Amino acid sequence: MWLFLAFLMVPLIEIGLFIQVGGLIGLWPTLAIVVLTAMLGTALVRSQGIKALGDVQGSFSRLEDPTAPLAHGAMILLAGALLLTPGFFTDAMGFALLAPPVRLAVMRYASKRVTVSRFEMGGRTGPGPAPRHDMRHDPRRAAPGEVIEGEFTEVPQGKKPNHPGSGWTKH
Repeated sequence: MWLFLAFLMVPLIEIGLFIQVGGLIGLWPTLAIVVLTAMLGTALVRSQGIKALGDVQGSFSRLEDPTAPLAHGAMILLAGALLLTPGFFTDAMGFALLAPPVRLAVMRYASKRVTVSRFEMGGRTGPGPAPRHDMRHDPRRAAPGEVIEGEFTEVPQGKKPNHPGSGWTKH
């Protein structure tokens, strides 16, 4: 029901604001404001989106919980969609979502209603070396003291492949 009301009310609010602002300042200044806010919003979304992507990648490399950077990125993406939608109300909502304090407030509000039951990344639950796979029950594992025969060929460091390559790589 909430989604239906949003799809009904947002266009009505936008139409009302266009009529009011257009009546006060005229058609061309109104259209110029809409185009300028879209251009400014695109630049802001781009810069903040790049930073958010770096934050997500940094959380992955540090093996930290990426929930907050992902949520910031999702809200920046939503802000971009709102800013590209013509209108004053959607622009105001988009610019508000570009402000980090507003995003934090939205995250606090949402965190009261969303419960994350478990977060695990690659079998690791904290800092330190990655746990080794338990092979005790793996039938492919050799018994202690058992010798597994095999052949190998040592490849020198500077050896190049025997094929000319695809043209996309440098060999």
